[in-house]
Amino acid sequence: MASLQGSPFAISDASLVYLVPVVLAGIVGGTWAAMATAVGAFLTYDLLFIEPRLTVTIDDPKEWLELLLFLFVAVAIGRLAGLQGERAREAAQRAHEAQALFAISRILATTPRLEEAAPPIVERLVQDAGVDRVWISLEHGGRERIVADSHRGLPRPGAASVWSLTRTPGDLPAAWVRLHLGHDKRRGRTVPDDMAAFRVGMESGGQHLGYLYAARDRKKDLPAREQTRLLALAGDQVALALRREHLAREATEAEIMRRSDALKTALLDSVSHDFRTPLASIRAAAGGLTDPTAPVSSDVARSVGRTIEAEVDRLSRLVNNLLDASRIESGALRSAPELFELGLLIEPVVARYHDRLDGRSFALTLQRDLPPVRVDPIFFDQVLGNLLDNAVRHTPADAPIRVRARRLDGDFVELSVEDGGPGVSAGALPMLFDKFYRSAGHARGGRRGLGLGLSVVRGLVEAMGGQARAARSELGGLAVHLALPAGPEPPEEEPMSASTW
Repeated sequence: MASLQGSPFAISDASLVYLVPVVLAGIVGGTWAAMATAVGAFLTYDLLFIEPRLTVTIDDPKEWLELLLFLFVAVAIGRLAGLQGERAREAAQRAHEAQALFAISRILATTPRLEEAAPPIVERLVQDAGVDRVWISLEHGGRERIVADSHRGLPRPGAASVWSLTRTPGDLPAAWVRLHLGHDKRRGRTVPDDMAAFRVGMESGGQHLGYLYAARDRKKDLPAREQTRLLALAGDQVALALRREHLAREATEAEIMRRSDALKTALLDSVSHDFRTPLASIRAAAGGLTDPTAPVSSDVARSVGRTIEAEVDRLSRLVNNLLDASRIESGALRSAPELFELGLLIEPVVARYHDRLDGRSFALTLQRDLPPVRVDPIFFDQVLGNLLDNAVRHTPADAPIRVRARRLDGDFVELSVEDGGPGVSAGALPMLFDKFYRSAGHARGGRRGLGLGLSVVRGLVEAMGGQARAARSELGGLAVHLALPAGPEPPEEEPMSASTW
């Protein structure tokens, strides 16, 4: 055997040194590299250090035994080192694959819609799957729609032939099968001639949803097993996300339909009740006037006429609120604002409600030097009428009502309608302007209404460029504050006016 006698180390047999390159070859190149290195080390050692040298002939049987043992140990160590290196590389590949899948899963979990999640997913696949281009194509009703492309702006992806991933049952790896799709003029020229196209079908719940496409240089081999697995799992993740999005949309639509049906039922019940009461009053009053057996004096006739007028006005206001609520909901509401003195708009509305105040305290106060307001007169009339009707309807007969206006910082004038009724709870204030919301407070005659009045108020005020909010009133009840856009300053200042009814 090889000897280092006479050297400072005084080693009699240095054959074990040749195991070092065997181990290194196994770690770096794998099992076959290690075994080849072991055989090479065996032959090198035999030629250079075994007598007679430079031949494969061995005279001493002991040398044969030692050399064969050396070969056996070298092959075994090389095999073990190669397996360890392969496992380390496989573990690294698995970790890289798991990291990429985690990133894709996180994108899908944190993004509400697939169309927003798809672009970062295709970029991630280009980075981790060993391909040059990735795009996601969804199919619906026989039509194809591309939701993301890593090379956006280039011609639409597609090819006359593609490598399609064929799934296999059990633990067998999937295989790429080349399919010829034929010529499709709608696809046009897509993937260059030097690029090979690959596609992964996306299915969920037995339904075909689309494809995940990839392209790479034709000179390269087919995607490796780990790259194929990454593309397949990414397609499955996208399909599950798409299916989940479809189910969520269906659930939302079903909930919307359920709530819509419940709302329609409640609306019909409420409308029929609110219509029935004034119609019954009108019918009774008209029947009294037309009864030939009952003499009617002029005072009685005027009283009945006022009753009919009030009920007709109530019906008209109810119908207007329903129509305005529908227009607000559909976005078809359009205002025609003009400049008006605020007092000239308020007084006619207050005069109409004078008879309904039933002798309660009413105050109208306008701040001195108010600028004109830019409003739609028809909208303003309905807004103030709804606020006064709401105050009268939901407060006791002795509760005071106050209307006042003041200048706000900026180009706005604030109009406030306050009452001294029981008011509403602090938690209910933010919901007062919601459609069909009815507070549990006092309602005169037990008639609570549809819950549309304040909702229409907010819609009309916002259509005029203003804002509406609710708060506790200084009188103890509810205060509704309207911020109305102001116009240019009047040429002359108007004196402060105040009136008490």
